[in-house]
Amino acid sequence: MPEGKPAGVRCVQLSEDNRCLIYGKPERPAACNALRPTEEMCGSSFEEAMIYLTWLEAATAPQVKKLKNET
Repeated sequence: MPEGKPAGVRCVQLSEDNRCLIYGKPERPAACNALRPTEEMCGSSFEEAMIYLTWLEAATAPQVKKLKNET
């Protein structure tokens, strides 16, 4: 994803079983390399991890400013 992965969009580099297809490879984005899984992030199930990751994406998404003439 040359322009980055938008929040809420599945990464094109995930396999069907949600494993990174470019893990450990030089083309893996710096943002992915910097993300370190924690117990809080992973939870105790896939569902708990997805809830946290969805929240994290929303919390770190760029804010869109409205123009003065927009309602």
